[in-house]
Amino acid sequence: MTTSILLENVTKEFTLRYHRTFKEVTVAKARGVKTSDRFNALEDVSFKVEAGESIGLMGLNGSGKSTLLKMINGVMRPDNGTLLTRGRIAGLIATGAGFHPQLSGEENLVLNAAILGMSERELKRKYDDIVAFADLGRTLEAPVGHYSSGQRARLGFAVAVHVDSDIFLADEVLAVGDKPFRAKCMKKMMEIRDSGRTLVYVSHSPASVEKMCSRVIVLEKGRLGFDGEPKAGIHYLEYDTPDSDNEITDDEMGNDI
Repeated sequence: MTTSILLENVTKEFTLRYHRTFKEVTVAKARGVKTSDRFNALEDVSFKVEAGESIGLMGLNGSGKSTLLKMINGVMRPDNGTLLTRGRIAGLIATGAGFHPQLSGEENLVLNAAILGMSERELKRKYDDIVAFADLGRTLEAPVGHYSSGQRARLGFAVAVHVDSDIFLADEVLAVGDKPFRAKCMKKMMEIRDSGRTLVYVSHSPASVEKMCSRVIVLEKGRLGFDGEPKAGIHYLEYDTPDSDNEITDDEMGNDI
């Protein structure tokens, strides 16, 4: 099989600063107080993903999931180790990322499509489908700065899922939006998965991960804690008892109960 994503001993380090202004830093240094610390958001992480696999990336908040997704997407680079990807990458890492608040939804649609690598010809071919998926009506003509978080999610996801790609990344795409939109997102991602594309799906929802993914990777404080079958990964995280307020139901997933 063809390897789609490869990580070998990947480490990403960040600086945690305790003081913001020049005056605060100067006073702290004069008193011999620490002004910053270095910490590893990811530490010595290694795994590979074959083309067509659907991976559920799980872990507690602060475990390094979003950092890893940004590195796979090329937004960040590892400080140590090797990270390789094969093919075109698309997806929704941050809802509304790249949107300009003073531009209309329609203008931001075109801008976001270009940022994600969609050609003018491709956008022209898919424009009506994107608008229909977002289902914003006349709100599409209003400045995005007036949008709710749910409306931004609609527009961002609508563009992302219509980009032709080999790898699709999704970071908590169901954290915002109403129930019908969440259900539509899940169905669209299942279509992406079934099309043979590689899917990396970040979520805290055990039900959606178990239905969407063939494999689960769990990060713990920046290190690889588990890599294997979804049910075992969910049990590893002690997510066996679902929170009914946050779970995606079988009905939302488009399956019979």
